[in-house]
Amino acid sequence: MLPVIALIGRPNVGKSTLFNQLTRSRDALVADFPGLTRDRQYGQGKVGGRPYLVVDTGGLVGDERGLDGLMADQVWVAVEESDAVVLMLDARDGINLSDEQIATRLRRSGKRVFLTLNKVDGVDVAPVLTDAFALGLGEPLQIAAAHGRGVVSLIDRVLAVLPEDTGGGEGETPGETQGIRIAVVGRPNVGKSTLINRMLGEQRVLAFDQPGTTRDSIHIPFERDGERYTLIDTAGVRRRSKVSEAVEKFSIIKTLQAINDANVALLVLDAQAGEVTEQDATLAGHIMESGTALVLAINKWDGLDDEQRQWLREQLDRRLPFLDFAERYFISALHGSGVGKLFEAVQLAYRAATIKVPTPDLTRLLERAVYAHQPPLVQGRRIKLRYAHQGGQNPPVIVVHGNQTARLPQSYKRYLNNFFRQALKLVGTPIRMEFKTGENPYQGKRNQLTARQQQRRKRMIRHVKK
Repeated sequence: MLPVIALIGRPNVGKSTLFNQLTRSRDALVADFPGLTRDRQYGQGKVGGRPYLVVDTGGLVGDERGLDGLMADQVWVAVEESDAVVLMLDARDGINLSDEQIATRLRRSGKRVFLTLNKVDGVDVAPVLTDAFALGLGEPLQIAAAHGRGVVSLIDRVLAVLPEDTGGGEGETPGETQGIRIAVVGRPNVGKSTLINRMLGEQRVLAFDQPGTTRDSIHIPFERDGERYTLIDTAGVRRRSKVSEAVEKFSIIKTLQAINDANVALLVLDAQAGEVTEQDATLAGHIMESGTALVLAINKWDGLDDEQRQWLREQLDRRLPFLDFAERYFISALHGSGVGKLFEAVQLAYRAATIKVPTPDLTRLLERAVYAHQPPLVQGRRIKLRYAHQGGQNPPVIVVHGNQTARLPQSYKRYLNNFFRQALKLVGTPIRMEFKTGENPYQGKRNQLTARQQQRRKRMIRHVKK
């Protein structure tokens, strides 16, 4: 396994900025806003002479209660599984009691700790250095993570004391996206993080009874029954009119990016709300347009009586009729009922989205569809559909060739879409249909008459004039 380096410190000291510098990415949200990062974020280091893993963590404030307490638990889990810890200090704010408490606990942990003074550009660091030495963690390294200054020296110093292999093998890289990528999406406080923790069997991400707990998109690789997955915990998406903070806007953008990058989207709805909201339908429409395979998970199903359950089923049929291809599962993420069936649904949707169908088979299906229901007449001429082939995967793209295909009505296109879906037994994925009309090689060209044809034409003209 690769060595693991954890970045810890108070809120807003630049941990996420350093994480992005080391991973050469923008995976971690960065803003001048304390407490932005809450969950552990893994990434593969790209700076330095050899590979390693780097972990971004939430800020420690010293007096952790409620949500801050859960964040602190995530930080110390990262410290426990790491081979080295980078304790970051803010050169502009100086050293305070929280830094001293963190340093004390790190000294007791027995981990290799590298004291780092960030934001040193344009600041007289002499007074801060004196206080930093008093923490008892050695000489602090001076960096400016936002500009990349001193980052290479820091990581070289950390890697110099770490072994090449800490576990007797290459191992898998938690920061890499592997297996089936599943984006868990939904409105705030519908139970996405609780569902992910239930699927993993551990408290991997923060789950708290407060809307907006998750702010970033967290990628979590794992393996179940020999199948690899990557769960993506996303921020809840609210209506645009209710989004005012810039941080939340960036969180929503990352959620929409996660949907586009995923193989399967797991849309979580709140059964306790008693209805399918407008935002649920909007989010489902975005998933549909992106072409990502879809599984519906109606959470908090326990506690509803039969009348409420029947009402919600009718709501699903009425508000989400365009998701008739997606399987529905009624679950309780808190108690675990029905959660195990989601893995089978995800695999089924993934196989349907990545199906490969030979051109002869698709053409025969097209012939059957046309034989059962002929295309309509357009200006007295029948639209002819000649053959079909596959043009892509995830979602499956079926390209149909013929003449006058641009004049095919939407009703006939829907008929073909449903026909191919039923014939290929595709569940959980939309199908995209493309229609192409071949060019007429004689269009715009006049037929050149032979000399004999011209003489005959002249005789006919003289005969008509008589």
